[in-house]
Amino acid sequence: MSVTQPPAASAGGVRELAASLERNWGEKPSLRSWFTTVDHKRIGRRYLVTAAVFFVIAGLNAAALRAQLTGPRKDLLTPEQYDQLFTVHGTAMIFLFATPMLFGFGNFLVPLMLGTRDMAFPRLNAFGYWVFLFAGLVMFASLATGSAPEGGWFAYVPLTTRPYLPGLGMDVYTLGLIFLGVSTTAGSINFIVTAFKFRAPGMSLNRVPIFVWSIVATSFMVLFALPALNLANALLFLDRRFGTNFFDVADGGNALLWQHLFWIFGHPDVYIIVLPALGIVSAIIPTFSRRGLVAYPLVVLSIVTIAIVSFGVWVHHMFATGLPSLSLSFFSAASLLITIPSGIQIFAWLATMVLGRVVVGVPFLFVLGFVATFVLGGLSGVMFGLVAFDQQVTDSYFVVAHFHYVLFGGAVFPIIAGLYYWFPKLTGRMFRRGPAVLAFWLVFAGMNLTFFPMHISGLLGMPRRIHTYPAGLGWDLWNLLATIGVVVLAAGLLLVLAGLVHGMRRGEQAPRDPWGGDTLEWVTDSPPKPYNFPVIPRVYGLHPAWDDRTDESLAEPEPDRTLAEGRQTPLTSELDGHYERPVEMAEESFVPFVAAFALLVLVVALLLGGYWIAAGAALFTAGTVARWLWPPQRTPEEAGVAT
Repeated sequence: MSVTQPPAASAGGVRELAASLERNWGEKPSLRSWFTTVDHKRIGRRYLVTAAVFFVIAGLNAAALRAQLTGPRKDLLTPEQYDQLFTVHGTAMIFLFATPMLFGFGNFLVPLMLGTRDMAFPRLNAFGYWVFLFAGLVMFASLATGSAPEGGWFAYVPLTTRPYLPGLGMDVYTLGLIFLGVSTTAGSINFIVTAFKFRAPGMSLNRVPIFVWSIVATSFMVLFALPALNLANALLFLDRRFGTNFFDVADGGNALLWQHLFWIFGHPDVYIIVLPALGIVSAIIPTFSRRGLVAYPLVVLSIVTIAIVSFGVWVHHMFATGLPSLSLSFFSAASLLITIPSGIQIFAWLATMVLGRVVVGVPFLFVLGFVATFVLGGLSGVMFGLVAFDQQVTDSYFVVAHFHYVLFGGAVFPIIAGLYYWFPKLTGRMFRRGPAVLAFWLVFAGMNLTFFPMHISGLLGMPRRIHTYPAGLGWDLWNLLATIGVVVLAAGLLLVLAGLVHGMRRGEQAPRDPWGGDTLEWVTDSPPKPYNFPVIPRVYGLHPAWDDRTDESLAEPEPDRTLAEGRQTPLTSELDGHYERPVEMAEESFVPFVAAFALLVLVVALLLGGYWIAAGAALFTAGTVARWLWPPQRTPEEAGVAT
């Protein structure tokens, strides 16, 4: 038996090669295709758009909270409404915006940066998106029906047990996050396998882009951190629904068990959000500095170090719970230690800028805004590593300020920078520079005006999670400034959105590489074809788009890099990126959507007490997965093999 040669290899026809690849990889625009697509680029765009919509809704929640706190004794919201809004705001921003948005970048970019044609498991990729979408709909539907969770995004027991919160809200929280965790876990497994086995020939581990390293490190963190959160939510659901006593001290439970389980996930989750954002920054700075990233090996080492050390910092959030002082000292040391690898990356970026020839584009402006705000957030983070200081400001607005400087400054600024940077690749069009620059200054000013005053109100004693407050405590001015900041920030974000929408509809046609980027996504079309690369590139260095040999490899239609017969992409070795064999990729299918919808029925049935329906949905899901995994029957001709 011998493998049939693709058209380009046998006849040398580039046109025949493109036509063959289009037949195998193309998906006809239709309603059916909308449900069945497994194209990583379409799925990545969906993640970005869906997470952006959830961000807008959660942002409106935050605006309502700030309006309520603008001055003393406001009554725009009832205490119950306030509790629901701040819980959904925090939960959505952490679980439905930040991580999915960054995974959206990963879905779109990782295969392109690696020089492959799709994710390792295309149908699993589609399944992960549908689960994410349905989990978000469950969360926001609960808000619309008045049954949203109201115990804070951290859901501390015993206040979230049924005697204190008897409604459906916390059940939505527990089951919703377990449901969403299925999506995050599926995506993480997919990223890891793709990064280790589906790289272009020649892309050894020391040539992998920093952004891919950050996604892989994040994926490993998810796989190790998420089980603790899932266990905590499962135990809380059992306590609430079936009368178990995992967290009931009176019956032998332990209320601190929740905090341990939650923060074993929760503190690594800060870096699960921040690491991909740091990867975006490490992709943008070399492009606009016109040179490679300084200290690439040290930056990779710092990413891995952060991923590991972050699991030893969770008690950083529990310094005021009465744990033994000796044990607190170890976690205090770990909290200070983790600043070192973060500092390595910051100094590497600064050195790259100093040693390069900086061109100030719009993405670079947002990167500079990120560096300024992230450093400020990091400085207050070091302060929280000191036990005595932490105990003084615990549960104050100083914590809220720090948290938003780290996550808004550390995630939202890089996300916006990434949207502008890869907008030509995502859409094939360019945006207008003038409105984008104005948007940056509004966002930067609005963010600092919103969150910096919270440091001061926190130091003046304002507690977090309060619905209102009396006059005369010294908080009035700082809350008013924060609310004005929200208005400025919202104007900036609205301008970002308007500029991107305008660019998508009326922007000029984008060239392949408008910025002069150094990674492989810039050597293919804007937007990329369904198959990404007609010829899989061969990599010779860390900056393949700046290497003429990469261009030469794209003009060499070797059979093992064209793979035009069937839906195939090369499999390479884990360490050195040596070519091993072609792999057949999954085609579009309804099965991922059906499996995710069956899980949605299972979750809703558990929420409403329909346990028999839930059991049926579980069996149907198992049957759907079995159908999913059943190997297709192919003739030798369909498999691209000749006898």
